[in-house]
Amino acid sequence: MSIFSTKNLNRRLNFAQFFRQKHCVLCLAPDHQNICHACLQDLPRLSPVHCPSCLLPVPTPEICGACLRNPPAWDYVSAALRYTFPADALIQALKYRSDLPLAPILADLLLAGLRNEPLPDYVIPVPLHPDRLQARGFNQALEISRHLCKKTGCELLPAACVRTRSTPSQTELPWKNRQQNVRNAFACSRDFSGKRIAIVDDVMTSGATMNELARVIRRQGATGVHAWVIARAFPGHFPANQQTHSPKNRTTG
Repeated sequence: MSIFSTKNLNRRLNFAQFFRQKHCVLCLAPDHQNICHACLQDLPRLSPVHCPSCLLPVPTPEICGACLRNPPAWDYVSAALRYTFPADALIQALKYRSDLPLAPILADLLLAGLRNEPLPDYVIPVPLHPDRLQARGFNQALEISRHLCKKTGCELLPAACVRTRSTPSQTELPWKNRQQNVRNAFACSRDFSGKRIAIVDDVMTSGATMNELARVIRRQGATGVHAWVIARAFPGHFPANQQTHSPKNRTTG
């Protein structure tokens, strides 16, 4: 082969490798990871000192007064991020723009914080009502759960619990009305006696949805319930139904 042909071949190979190379989903920089190191360092993390029961920032790492007065049905909760930009943009792109390749990327962020925790026997995604599922076409909690189970080896139970009532979206309601909105909205047919369960969702805001599902799972005999969420939203930053930022056009200001 001539030198000229070799140069052309190398050029074509380099061109093909450029398109096969991963790019950061936030800044689009070429990288061997889905989120580059700089963007990963910039992601909004939880306060290092927080209530272990609800993740609310507190002066000391003890259960906060609200959780002492009204203990949630789960034992503890884990979240990868705070629900603010750009975490909210990534979750909204998955949820409302059907950007399904983001599901394993978000799941990996959560897995990074679960390395030292005991794994559950089963993983249950928060179910959607059939009407909502038909309208959206997929359940984002299930898509995230698939990847979590693939990486951990936990058994996924996508149909063990169902949503029995079509309730208004929690994002449309004040916090004080959310608990009542999901009351008796779930049913589980499986016996969970002696089992540890992880319930999975994309965002926890008031915690009402996760708490109601955890309560129903407890009634089925579960000895432990762990809430796994990608992001925790706090007062002042509520999930929106519209995508307000594009994760591929990150801005600062």
